[in-house]
Amino acid sequence: MAKKAKTGKPESNGNGVLPKLKAVYEFMTANNLDSLELDEAGTHLKMVRRKAVSQIPVPVPVGLPTASAGASAPALAAAPAQPAAPVLPAGQTIKSTMMGIFYRASSPSSPPFVREGDTVKAGQVLCMIEAMKVFNEIKADYACTVVRVLLENGKPVKSGQDLFLVQR
Repeated sequence: MAKKAKTGKPESNGNGVLPKLKAVYEFMTANNLDSLELDEAGTHLKMVRRKAVSQIPVPVPVGLPTASAGASAPALAAAPAQPAAPVLPAGQTIKSTMMGIFYRASSPSSPPFVREGDTVKAGQVLCMIEAMKVFNEIKADYACTVVRVLLENGKPVKSGQDLFLVQR
């Protein structure tokens, strides 16, 4: 283990740890890896890259006239900008009962609990929501058919947010 100098930073012990770490990070970046574990000569290294928070796409209204002349641009700017709500087919939604992370399956290698088009029974597990390292099953309150899964796997969910569009 490297000794700490008075500055609180590890002293160089001549084994070239920093260049090795840089090489491992460059390998992760070049191969688009999210995590990497390395066991070498009694040293265990685990590196995990955090992904940047993706921005939510903003719906653009279709059918507005384009500003071809400078005189029409102020008229467009004066109109209030209201985001369009996503149009969902007819049906009911199953909402999240809590805030957390939405998972469609019990593990990354497992198949999803339900897919679009599946018929589910009352009490059947639809998904899991992780809250504070506890995985909570979200079950169907009634028999229905899943029309659409409204969230992506691994994405944050708020309490009361729509998870599934279903038909009875």
